[in-house]
Amino acid sequence: MKETFLVKHAVGGRAFIDTGKNPIPYTWKQVEEQWIFTVQIEKAENIAELLKWKNELNVFIFQEIENEPTKKLWFYVGDDSVHYAEETGELTIVAKSQIVYIPEQFSAQL
Repeated sequence: MKETFLVKHAVGGRAFIDTGKNPIPYTWKQVEEQWIFTVQIEKAENIAELLKWKNELNVFIFQEIENEPTKKLWFYVGDDSVHYAEETGELTIVAKSQIVYIPEQFSAQL
């Protein structure tokens, strides 16, 4: 399975992190009713900009499995859910809800 991790400002906004274009180490796990994303990234201008918009972020996971349609997981990030530890270079994002969808199932039917 191929997986892409994406962090964007709002739904149609710019991407701050896109592992499909710029691979960086990340992990994610569900803990009870929330999802925790941990990203190893050096402090850079894009992290400062990401933190500026931390209350308006969406997180996406795209999962591609051979011979199956791409599955998209869309996570909603709440207030005070994004933190950066400069000493370890670790960005943590906590999402409290998600929507799972397969884009092919939403195509227009004529």
